[in-house]
Amino acid sequence: MYQAHLINEEESNSDKSTSVNFEDGNIIVDDEILNWDISHIDDSHFHVIKDGIGYKLEHVSTNHEEKIVTLKINGKVCQIKVKDKMDILLEKMGMSDLAGSQVTDIKAPMPGMILEIKVEVGQTIKKGDPVMVLEAMKMENVLKSPGDGEITSIEVKTGQSVEKNQLLIRF
Repeated sequence: MYQAHLINEEESNSDKSTSVNFEDGNIIVDDEILNWDISHIDDSHFHVIKDGIGYKLEHVSTNHEEKIVTLKINGKVCQIKVKDKMDILLEKMGMSDLAGSQVTDIKAPMPGMILEIKVEVGQTIKKGDPVMVLEAMKMENVLKSPGDGEITSIEVKTGQSVEKNQLLIRF
């Protein structure tokens, strides 16, 4: 299952997401099978007929890191943010990507025990840098920085048990 969210429409401030599934050659959007006629023209161009109306669709680009697909539909450019099964699961667990927001701290995504702290106060870190290892459910989870910043305080110690959403590090 995937979720898609239009990010440059007038309604872009809404939180409406659309679930998209592909089963047995069918496209299912919000639990409804699409009855569209889709013709593949070439690698990036398609012709779509929906309710008797034709649309020219062009795949302009895909930003795999940001998971944004840029399309041109009848000449109008639109961008779609796509979430895959893993993104949806992480979001449900409270571990969704915080990129794009100002990062001021890192909190425990789940209860567990701190096995290793990989940073120190005053250290400058980049998005994706490992900051600590949390053992949860007998698995080691490397917690990574959700953004760039400088460590201002470390609120836990190695061997300490933590609860979900407990403050671990401040930027």
